[in-house]
Amino acid sequence: MSKQKTCKVCFAVSECFPYVKTGGLGDVAGSLPKALTEEGCEVRIFLPLYGGIKVIDHGISRYEEVAGAEINIGGNVHSFGLWHSKLPGSEADVYFVDCPHYFHRDHPYTNDPDEDERFIFFQIAIMESLQRMNWAPDVIHCNDWQTALIPAMIKTSYSWDRMFDKTATLLSIHNIGYQGMFSSESVAKAGLPVEYYAPYMPFEHNGTFCFMKAGIVYSEIVSAVSPTYAHEIQTSELGAGLEGVLQTRSNDIYGVLNGIDENIWNPKHDAFIPHKYSAAQLKGKEKNRAALLEEAELPAMADSALIGIVSRFAPQKGFELLPPVINEIMQLPVQFVVLGSGDSQTEDFFKGLKSSYPGRVNVYIGYNNKLSHYITAGSDMFLMPSHYEPCGLNQMYSLRYGTVPIVRKTGGLADTVRDYHEYDQKGNGFSFNDYTPQALYSTVARALDIFRDKKVWKKIQKRGMKEDFSWKHSADMYIELYNKAIQKRS
Repeated sequence: MSKQKTCKVCFAVSECFPYVKTGGLGDVAGSLPKALTEEGCEVRIFLPLYGGIKVIDHGISRYEEVAGAEINIGGNVHSFGLWHSKLPGSEADVYFVDCPHYFHRDHPYTNDPDEDERFIFFQIAIMESLQRMNWAPDVIHCNDWQTALIPAMIKTSYSWDRMFDKTATLLSIHNIGYQGMFSSESVAKAGLPVEYYAPYMPFEHNGTFCFMKAGIVYSEIVSAVSPTYAHEIQTSELGAGLEGVLQTRSNDIYGVLNGIDENIWNPKHDAFIPHKYSAAQLKGKEKNRAALLEEAELPAMADSALIGIVSRFAPQKGFELLPPVINEIMQLPVQFVVLGSGDSQTEDFFKGLKSSYPGRVNVYIGYNNKLSHYITAGSDMFLMPSHYEPCGLNQMYSLRYGTVPIVRKTGGLADTVRDYHEYDQKGNGFSFNDYTPQALYSTVARALDIFRDKKVWKKIQKRGMKEDFSWKHSADMYIELYNKAIQKRS
């Protein structure tokens, strides 16, 4: 399909790097719009002006054309203004919805009783801003539950405005586990038709008003952040209760892998690693390995593989598979460097592992950006045994750095890592299907067996380093989906 180079895209999102980021969504919002503008799209990003955003540091200034607009939510009237900046290194415009009452909190997301109002306000403010700008986007690209009501608003409460007659919507699901489920009173607060809140109707789900369900029902196109995840969310195992709704839209659901920022994650010019290297010249990687062992205060052990872990510690990440087989794994020629934080049980497990195997394991509890680059560059293998993984970025980083991933075959991991034994000469890593400790153990053992053959190992490394995970590739796919959405709307 030919690209619609002049596509006007409103990118609605609750976080965006470098202004605010809590996870992968922020990375996507900071990178995809930039790639879209490079492909010829006109992109305007909308996000809340949270209290933690450093206005002066980012060169954000008041957008005087939209100021003092009022929104009534459940009988409470609050005004908003817009602030504006350019996405760094890009022509994409960023508009910040300013309403201190809702957005000057300690964190972007809260458990406050008005969490529904906060993001209802944000979405209505986007619609009101577009009207005041007299800017009709071809597509509004919504992201997760925080902006999932916009497709419903376009077709109900704002259907009177002919300006939006041809505006299509695309909803990207970054994690189906977070759905924005609130009480039925939220429907009226959002200005949406309350008669659509009933069993089997667009707004009701398990006795709640579900923002995500509304977006799935009303958007022209639904995307997930990897092809495999697009399939998985339509199953009872990983659909988080919305699989039935998603199955009704199966013909309109697509998977597009996130990209990685190759200006930041590139061993040729990574500012955080001591020795630069490339697929053509891997000696620098060996030097980074030695430097990482020294940093981690681990001795260099002949024929041992260094396995890196950089992760949040959450049930999703699959580290519960390790304790039943860890003693068997430690009988193999391995060392571990671990960076992460999260649930206390996983933290305690890794701390205990460090105590039990001095000289074999080092663990850093917390967040350390520099160390994450260091581990990615210096390790021989990278472990991600996720229970589910919508897209995953760390396995892409590790492939880029010639650090061979060991992953469970799910979501984006299944789409990016090809098992060496399954794909023979085309494999770039190691993966397992069954979510069991034994499957994890046997896959680590397989990887270590191949690791001894340095000639074959180097081929696997180089294969991974040549993968194309650029945002340009992802942007081209999104432009195709925008065109599909526009055609459906017309």
